[in-house]
Amino acid sequence: MSLAAATLIPGLLLVALGAPLLFYGLGVATAFKAFPRSQGATVICFGAGSGWFLYQIWNLSPADFGEYRTYLFFAFAAIAALAFKCVPDFLAVRGVCVIVLLGAMPILMAGYMDWDHPQIYFVKVLVYVGIVLGLWLGAQPYRLRDFFGWLFARAGRSRWFGGLLLGYGLLLCGLAFSY
Repeated sequence: MSLAAATLIPGLLLVALGAPLLFYGLGVATAFKAFPRSQGATVICFGAGSGWFLYQIWNLSPADFGEYRTYLFFAFAAIAALAFKCVPDFLAVRGVCVIVLLGAMPILMAGYMDWDHPQIYFVKVLVYVGIVLGLWLGAQPYRLRDFFGWLFARAGRSRWFGGLLLGYGLLLCGLAFSY
């Protein structure tokens, strides 16, 4: 992945999350509050996260337990399939956490050992915050529901948070074209 793409993709994602919060405020509260337990979001997010994880397992090198990849693949595929049946609560949140954690690697590797472009640190800080949130929300996914409850308790909070996300996303989008 190029450095420009590694900066542009998180920027566009932040713009896509921040714009509805800033411009619609409480109008999008229902959609955001429904996300953690949504069946459709579960199928999309957890399905994509599981698929990406299983792809990574299937392509393990021999140094990374590659000789056992078939066993690992089917074991994790069974766990993912059983998760839909046995633990369906907040599975959409866990799926987003998996996607964030797996997506962090290519974005961080794009700027690895690159000291000529200090603006990459804006992306790296965001990615590391995403990693921490991914680990925390993956272990306690109900915290996202609680956060949405707090965020939409007052209209000013959602607009402020949306403006923060939109501003940082626009900053990243602008930085993507400075390399």
